Amino acid sequence: MALSALERDPAGGGRFSSAVPPLCRRRPCALGVDEAGRGPVLGPMVYAICYCPVEKLEELEALGVADSKTLSEAERERRFGLLEAAGGSVGWALQVLPPDHISASMQQRAKYNLNELSHDTATELIQFALDSGVQVAEVFVDTVGPADKYEAKLRQRFPGLGVTVRPKADALFPVVSAASICAKVARDRAVLHWNFVEDLGDPDRDYGSGYPNDPKTKEWLRRNLEPVFGFPQLVRFSWGTAQALLQREGVPVQWADEDPTDDPTAPPSVLSYFARSPPRRLPHRFFQERSLRPLAEL
Repeated sequence: MALSALERDPAGGGRFSSAVPPLCRRRPCALGVDEAGRGPVLGPMVYAICYCPVEKLEELEALGVADSKTLSEAERERRFGLLEAAGGSVGWALQVLPPDHISASMQQRAKYNLNELSHDTATELIQFALDSGVQVAEVFVDTVGPADKYEAKLRQRFPGLGVTVRPKADALFPVVSAASICAKVARDRAVLHWNFVEDLGDPDRDYGSGYPNDPKTKEWLRRNLEPVFGFPQLVRFSWGTAQALLQREGVPVQWADEDPTDDPTAPPSVLSYFARSPPRRLPHRFFQERSLRPLAEL
């Protein structure tokens, strides 16, 4: 099963997919896009696509697909199993974005926010389906940001496809509901099977929901904060909850290349050696000919 590779190395992230059903290479298909784990401070964000021939959409709906947030974990797992069993006409693919990748992307010098990361990941998955031979005709997407702008962006990128972007699309279109289930099942398994590379002894997995406002999640963050090195790799260190806790309970750090302020004996900033000095103005010829120099230079 494709998700077994994710369970072996959930921190590695990457792309995982089912085989493309031969029928999807021949018949016009509808494709849905959704994500799981956009808001939590813990774990990866997972984007998913699910697709099937347009004439099979009623059969897909008959599997009982629904917005994954309305289903229990056991129901999500059961319906994901039904999607896999329908592999003759239903396919899916995932992009798993690890927590450190999300935070590093958001904190890089060139601003790259979570909406842009989400849009780019969804676009890459749609393109992946096309490159894999899926005859995509219609795309349905759960919006991130203003739906009209996102829809226009996707129409420009994929001019030959019908594109519909809506809020709560996972409750409106069965093919998006199916993608929602795929994304949520994958994220749940990634968090459940997370391999801590840090030396935590017996890892503490009492995370709570993983959302920043969950008291159990906040307590887990506090228990697993290393005052110098911060949090385990499971944590999105760019989230405000994590940053505030690190500033409050972590060891203050004075970076060596910061400009000295009040201490005249402090070493100069490393960056000062790369600063461009203003050009020195040559003295008048009268002084040069007589080898006269200002007293300040003597």
